[in-house]
Amino acid sequence: MPARHHGGMTKVESLQPRHTVDRRIGMLMAFVAATLAVGAFVHLAGYTPAGSKPPFDASHAGVAEAIIGVVLACAAIAVLRSSSRAWSIAVAATSFAIFGFLVGLNITARGGDVPDVIYHVTMLPVLIVSLVLLLRTGRAD
Repeated sequence: MPARHHGGMTKVESLQPRHTVDRRIGMLMAFVAATLAVGAFVHLAGYTPAGSKPPFDASHAGVAEAIIGVVLACAAIAVLRSSSRAWSIAVAATSFAIFGFLVGLNITARGGDVPDVIYHVTMLPVLIVSLVLLLRTGRAD
C-alpha cells in the first residue's frame, strides 16, 4: 500500500511521533556504560579487595555490571545516531539501569566494600537525573 504525502511527510510517518534526545544524554549514558565496563573488569578479574561478605559476590556484581553496561551502551549508540526509537530505547535502558543499581546498592551496602557503595551512591543520581531529563525533554517532532 503506497504511503500518501502530506506536507513533506508520508502518512505512515505522520502517525508515528519521533522523539528527539539531546546528544549530551547519550554521551552521559556512554560514560556510565564505560564506568560499568571498568567495574565489571575489576570484579570479574578478582581485583576486588578482600573483606566483602554475603550477599555480595564480586563475580555476580561483575556480570550484572557487564549486562547493564551493554544495555546502556546500546542505548547511547541509538541516541548518538539519532535513531527513530532513541527516546524510547534511552528511557527503557536508563530505567533498567536504575533498577539494577538499586538492587546492586542493596546488596553492596550489606556486604560490599566502601568503594563499591560510593560508586553506586554516586552513579545512581546520575542515572535518575538522566531519566528525569529524558522524560521532561522527550518530545514529538
